[in-house]
Amino acid sequence: MEDPDGLGRGKTPAILLRGIVKDYETGDVPTRVLNGIDLRIDQGEFVAIVGPSGSGKTTLMNILGLMDSPTAGSFELQGRDVSSLSADQRAEARGKTFGFIFQRYNLLANETAVENVGLPGAYIGMPSAQRKERAVSLLEGLGLGHRIANKPPQLSGGEQQRVAVARALMNGGEIILADEPTGALDTARGQELMARIRKLHRQGLTVILITHDPGVAAQADRMIRIVDGEIIIDEATERSAVPDEALQEADSLPALPSLAERGRITLLADAAEAFRMALHALQANSFRTFLTMLGIIIGVASVVAMLAIGEGSRRDMQQWMSRMGTNVLRIEPGAKMSYNSGTLTLQDARAIADISHVQEIVPRVFSACTLRYRDRIYACTVLATTPSFIRAEKRVMVRGGFFDERDEEAKAPVVVLGMKAYLELFPDRSDPVGKRILIDGAPFLVVGVITVSGGSADGRDREDDIALIPLSTGEARIFRSVRINQISVTVDDYVNVEAVQDEIRSRLNRLRQQEDFRIFNQAAMIETNRNTQSAYRFLLGAVGVVSLLVGGIGVMNIMLVNVVERTREIGVRMACGARSRDIQFQFLTEAVLVCLLGGVIGVLLGMLVSEFGTIGQSKAVVTLAPVVLSFAAAFVTGVLFGFWPARKASQLDPVVALSSE
Repeated sequence: MEDPDGLGRGKTPAILLRGIVKDYETGDVPTRVLNGIDLRIDQGEFVAIVGPSGSGKTTLMNILGLMDSPTAGSFELQGRDVSSLSADQRAEARGKTFGFIFQRYNLLANETAVENVGLPGAYIGMPSAQRKERAVSLLEGLGLGHRIANKPPQLSGGEQQRVAVARALMNGGEIILADEPTGALDTARGQELMARIRKLHRQGLTVILITHDPGVAAQADRMIRIVDGEIIIDEATERSAVPDEALQEADSLPALPSLAERGRITLLADAAEAFRMALHALQANSFRTFLTMLGIIIGVASVVAMLAIGEGSRRDMQQWMSRMGTNVLRIEPGAKMSYNSGTLTLQDARAIADISHVQEIVPRVFSACTLRYRDRIYACTVLATTPSFIRAEKRVMVRGGFFDERDEEAKAPVVVLGMKAYLELFPDRSDPVGKRILIDGAPFLVVGVITVSGGSADGRDREDDIALIPLSTGEARIFRSVRINQISVTVDDYVNVEAVQDEIRSRLNRLRQQEDFRIFNQAAMIETNRNTQSAYRFLLGAVGVVSLLVGGIGVMNIMLVNVVERTREIGVRMACGARSRDIQFQFLTEAVLVCLLGGVIGVLLGMLVSEFGTIGQSKAVVTLAPVVLSFAAAFVTGVLFGFWPARKASQLDPVVALSSE
């Protein structure tokens, strides 16, 4: 095989650098950190790279670990040119090829030891159960089997360093990169760690050690000294005789998933892992999480409550108008442009009684009056009408009967109470038939109790708040007038309403010599009401949407703060093999999870508010559609307002992120 670098070694090297240059822009003048580095490291070597601070050794390590890219030169990793790799391919190579041991451990404070160790496995598609089993085995091999459930703040410095070593071994990477691994340890702990690193080397791993300590570097097989960005010494070392500590052999660990298994990373598995990580992150700052979702809670609760109130009002109005019927015309006095002019009389009612397709003619005179029974006093509407009222309005008798034609002719002082009026005057629900009450001081005999079609036992329907008397009796005893407030006309079929309306208008115009009356087509009124209700519900829903918008802006602001605060965590995840899409998916999942949790609480709160929310006598009604709409809106809010922070997190430079404080 050819020896392309002229170093006399024919096998494919683990790392091969040719002419590596690295410049950093500082203002308008580039600063050169590495100046033409040529380096070959073979499989299974133990190499120490030493040099003073600012010599470029850390920059070199970042390039070797695919955390950074050179300005010029070529880099082959196990025979593969890395210059052609995309950012995600570099991340994948980091996760599968390298294991990082950092000076400051770089453990995630909110994750347990076993979760920290298993982190790299999440980014190569290792199943959760297998990942945990392997992480536990690694920790047990390092003497931390009793600390697997502890988080980094609960571990000593030496224990944290061992967790970092276990994490470096998690994915079975062939190259260990150790950056000043003993820098934060005392002498005893440092020697212990170096014994473990030498053990890893004996197991066949390539170890690259970055240090400024000559004593530590002397324990490697080969030492490379770098000064001012150039290699000045590259020589074999005489290793110090430091006793090794027993370490569990790698072949006793649970096996890694095969390459085929690693390739079958499903969206569901990614989502499950992102959900777990997001849940941990949110639990770590539970109070902030609650404040973040507060805007979503208010927005969703507003949508549910407002639409429930609107739905209740719509149903109540629809029920009331449906009882009036689409085949009913209502004639009222007053010209179109003047509501106070004109009158209606019984003569008008008689003039239209014989029109074809007309079934019932019901004249009405009504006014607010005071009812009294013993010590009970109640004010309600008293309606004087004809016996045809009960047929035209399809009312139901609860007790007794309705007055008839004989009562109308005799001007009999009889009254039929609506359900609500009955309950107010007779709260004990005793039989009122045959008892006398006073209407504005005039005595009347109760002959029955009436309610709306379908019955209303509690008297809550607005049309139950009424008392009915014969038209002639009302004119003689209560109103002292023959002025009619309204004439309702029931048509036999909806299709004949327009023709009957035209005929009524023609006859009354001939009779009255002027059109000082108005005819209301009930079908048109219902359609108008339906349009009004739709606009009303839209406005109510818009209030909730605005609240959601404000809540979404709050989510985005907090997520942006999270990205800044967790920049180092993002760098650690990238070093462990997280791709840009993994980081973006995780932060997006956090935003969506916050919004969905806020949606759940908001729906419950909205339903609670709706339980007590009324407009007049209309009770709020919660339906499935607003609930589904609220959850969908919460999800969309999370996606829309979480996308930018998530994208910002995914585009961080791994080196910059890892070095942030």
